[in-house]
Parts: sequence; C-alpha cells; structure tokens
Amino acid sequence: MILATGASNPLISIGMLVVLFALMYFMMIRPQQKETKRKNQMIAEMAVGDTVLTSSGFYGTLIDMQDDTVIVEFGSNKNCRIPMQKAAIAAIEKAQDAAQ
Repeated sequence: MILATGASNPLISIGMLVVLFALMYFMMIRPQQKETKRKNQMIAEMAVGDTVLTSSGFYGTLIDMQDDTVIVEFGSNKNCRIPMQKAAIAAIEKAQDAAQ
C-alpha cells in the first residue's frame, strides 16, 4: 500500500499567509490607526471654553490648557475644577457650536 504524502505547493501556503495578514491589517490595525489620528486631531483643536466629555462620562468646560494637562470645570457651582490629562478627553463640543 502506497501512502500519499500530500505535498502541497508552497506558493499556496505563502499566498494564504499574505491574504491572512492583509485581512488582519484592514480589519484590525488600520481602523485603530484612523481612530488614533482622529483623536489626536481633536485634542490638537481643543480650545479654552469648549465643552468636553471625559472618558469617565463627565461633562465639563475647559478653562485652562498646559502641555499634557487641562483643567476642566464641572457642575453649575463653578467650584469644581479638576486637572486631568488631555488623553482623558473623549469628545469635544466647540464653544461656538454650543451658542447656536
């Protein structure tokens, strides 16, 4: 009895790996890069007076900016001012958008 070893073409295996890596790139890596770019642009366009949503879900008003930190004022009593990292800002509503 002769057993077939089933030696397949190595080009097919390499082609499948290339397709797998291309799929991983377009399904996982590229969307993450686009989201990072969008967030960096949003943080760069931040200005004093903007309404911000923090990553913990609090809404506040941006009252001061430094290099990596911002000071956000929370609540209507104007006494709650908390310094936080810029990376903790999840969304921004521009001051002129809120006035309209």
